[in-house]
Amino acid sequence: MRLARKFLFICSSLLSAAVGVSAQNLPDSTIKKIDNLFKYWDKNTSPGYAVGVVRNDSLIFAKGYGMANLEYNIPIKPETIFHMASVSKQFTAFSIVLLARQGKLNLDDDIRKYLLWFPDLKMKITVRNLLNHTSGIRDQWQLLAIAGTRLDDVITQDQVIKILSKQQALNFKPGEEYSYSNSGFTMLAEIVRAVSGKSLRKFTDSAIFTPLGMNNTHFHDDYTEIVPNRSYSYDRARGGRFTNSTLSYSVAGATSLFTNIDDMSKWVMNFYSHTVGDQKDIEQLTQKGKLNNGTEIDYALGISVNDYKGHKIYSHNGADAGYRTMVSVFPDLKMGFIIFSNLGDTDPFGKAQQLQGLFIKDASPQKKSPKPAVADSTGAIFNDTLAIKKITGSYISEDGARFAFKLKNRKLFWETGRNNNQLVKRTNDTLVMLNEPTVKFIFTVKSPKETIVDQYWPGNHRRLIKYDADAKPTDVQLQVYVGNYYCPELDCSYQLVLKDHHLLLTNAKYNDMPLTLYGDNHLTNNFWWMDNLQIVRNAKNQVTGFEVNSGRIRHLLFKKQNRD
Repeated sequence: MRLARKFLFICSSLLSAAVGVSAQNLPDSTIKKIDNLFKYWDKNTSPGYAVGVVRNDSLIFAKGYGMANLEYNIPIKPETIFHMASVSKQFTAFSIVLLARQGKLNLDDDIRKYLLWFPDLKMKITVRNLLNHTSGIRDQWQLLAIAGTRLDDVITQDQVIKILSKQQALNFKPGEEYSYSNSGFTMLAEIVRAVSGKSLRKFTDSAIFTPLGMNNTHFHDDYTEIVPNRSYSYDRARGGRFTNSTLSYSVAGATSLFTNIDDMSKWVMNFYSHTVGDQKDIEQLTQKGKLNNGTEIDYALGISVNDYKGHKIYSHNGADAGYRTMVSVFPDLKMGFIIFSNLGDTDPFGKAQQLQGLFIKDASPQKKSPKPAVADSTGAIFNDTLAIKKITGSYISEDGARFAFKLKNRKLFWETGRNNNQLVKRTNDTLVMLNEPTVKFIFTVKSPKETIVDQYWPGNHRRLIKYDADAKPTDVQLQVYVGNYYCPELDCSYQLVLKDHHLLLTNAKYNDMPLTLYGDNHLTNNFWWMDNLQIVRNAKNQVTGFEVNSGRIRHLLFKKQNRD
């Protein structure tokens, strides 16, 4: 009798699921347009995509394109499990929101109230700072890579906590800036553990996934665990062949959510039809962050809040190994779009834009184009060519960004890679972009050998120093940089050696990497985790170390060690 009832329950559940998907049938013409967006992956034996469209309380479209596993020729289906990468963050954030609603924590609490292992850096970092990426805490993946851990090594939660517990400084004062930090969400997972007594996996299972019926979803905190219907992770090598892209994380919080299209659709619906939490909780989750100066940022609590064609959109994308993900929700339209991929060179964000365009009409108010900055009546911008030539040339910033300012036909251009942007004069020392006056440059000529430019754009600032792009340093000039450099924070060393008239960055874990010297104080290379090194000198102008100013790491000091 029990078996018969169980069979009837399973059949009923399957029927309900089938009805849910087909409740709002799409016209064949729309299905054809969706298929056309993914036709390359549908017709090729390659990794690909899983795609879902949600409207009201139904998953109205769900389909797989391409292969979940190339070695066993297994296709992607709507039920295929994908690693979510940073789409995971909104679930970590919602856990914090639920605990705050229960009165078990406050978003403005100092994180050291819950994380006693995090060092006292003499500045208050709040839970909200972690959620908004305004904490200034250096990013865990770069710290691990600099210390010698490859991202395809096994990485555990304890390993991340250990490296974060040794931080000696922040990138910036908490709340002063927005800088994406995965570290913050690993720490939030540990706050969930400290407050609830449960791991993030167990807490989300009971508080979010089970109530929503997300039965194929979990935080994957043990990389050895077998997961049925799991997709594999791939990259594309030279010549177009596919390679395995290893992902061996046993971490949770910043990443590692495992789910499929059907389960994610239930989460999407919860934004406007609440099963877990209520409207106040969603409003808390999607409240945009603010910097100390009052500037509002688009990032809320583990999710971005923007406008798309005049409609509010909640969204986040993700990228780990070969997994690429994108989930977007239009709460006012009661719609959502879900795109997962298991190939590293795919673009779910771009595909989401195309997919959304098939369903969402433009409701943006018509705006008048801003008037560009005005040049003089002749079209020439600068009459004092001699004065302008003093500021033309190549510049490099503290974080390694390189720009050039060039004069062509009496017009000044800011060159960034392939882009040439014309500049016009606002005041004697201030220039702005012709087509975007909110981007401005203030030049300061301190001496014939030292020219500085401060670049400003909404909510941001960087300082660049002019250097001689044509300089060719001699071996004698390069020799001053040679030595062993040690980082006490990470307990690791790199060496700078001179070989065949070139500087190399060497380390026991990595292959030798050529360095390029820009000016006297910047060494760049192709290590993504530390591609810009800023030389540190003492009062006697002697090299005493370098700082890593790269990506999500600033002012990480390596001290030059004296020879015995």
